[in-house]
Formats: sequence, structure tokens, C-alpha cells
Amino acid sequence: MKNIVLFRIAIIGVTLFVVASILGGFQFEDYSIFSMLISESMAIDTPYGWILRYFFYVPSGILIVLFSLVSIAKLPSSRLITIGLTGFAIFYGLGTIIVGFFPCDAGCNKDFIDPSVSQVIHNISGLLTYTLAPVFILLTGFGFKGKSSFSNRSILTAILSIVFIVVMFSSPDSGYVGLVQRIIETLFISWIIGLAYLVKRTVEN
Repeated sequence: MKNIVLFRIAIIGVTLFVVASILGGFQFEDYSIFSMLISESMAIDTPYGWILRYFFYVPSGILIVLFSLVSIAKLPSSRLITIGLTGFAIFYGLGTIIVGFFPCDAGCNKDFIDPSVSQVIHNISGLLTYTLAPVFILLTGFGFKGKSSFSNRSILTAILSIVFIVVMFSSPDSGYVGLVQRIIETLFISWIIGLAYLVKRTVEN
């Protein structure tokens, strides 16, 4: 696959995610990006949640998986890069696909009272994504050590995302949990875009 095609796949993938996360809030008059999670805008009872899930989030996850895995062959040979991008493809890309197919209950059932199977799967997938995605970004960063300045960006992204994830998990009922989640997602998306540009500039094999 041509590098420019791979670059476009990454950009389209993150664009779908960003557009969905913005459009989702317009379904409600009182939706707050500060206190409400992204998942609440695509919950099972939302008016247009199914459109957001199947036409935005699921395709976004598919494209991110494809980009992450194919990029391995375009980047410097490194076991850590291979492990890092494979893990990111699974726990962020595939995780995005899973939460698209298994939305949370109305209001995302934050008290976890009599949750549906879909809610349980959604929560487990989200937990694994936020727990492990930064770890694989960090491994990718270590893999770039001595090969690219992208190493420092990856390590910084991993550290910052871990800090904000700890904040989010420690205060799930706060009035700023939605904002913190969006900061985390911005860190992940910015990292993907940075990697996409790195692949684009890489000499074709």
C-alpha cells in the first residue's frame, strides 16, 4: 500500500471519530462536553446514536486498525514498534469498533444498576482501551529511540494520557469527566496524525 494512501486512511479514520463526537452532542439541548462522556451521545436510546455508531465510530476503528498494522512495514524495523502498533490497533482501533457495536445503556448507566450485556461489554472495552493504549504508545516510542524524534512525542503522549486517565478514573462523577475524556482522545488522535505524517514522509520500500 502506498504511503500517501495509508496517510489518508489515518486522516479519514480520525476525522470520522472527531466529527461523530462533535455531532453527537447536537442531539440534546442540555448536552455538556464538560460533564458528559462521548459514549452518552451514542447510547442505545439516543435519536441518532445508531448512525454515529455504524457510519462513524465503527468505520473509524476499522481504518485505525488498518493504518496501525500496515504502518509497521513502513517504519524502522523494531520489535517494540511492532508490539506497540499491534497493541494500539487492538486496544484502541478494535476497541472503538467494539463500543460501536455494543453501546452503553441510557445515560451510560454510570451507577451500573442492572446493566445490559451491551453495557458490560462497552465498559470492559473502554477500560481496556484507556488502560492499555497508552502503554502501547509508550512501547512504540521506545521503539523509535535513536531512529526518530517521534520517540519523544510518543513518550510524552503516553505520559500525559496516563495522567489524565488516572484523573478520569479517580473522579468518574465529577463535572469535568467529559472534558478530561476529550483531552485523552485528543492526545490519542494527535499521536495518530503525527504518525501518519511520519509514514507519509518515509521513503517507499
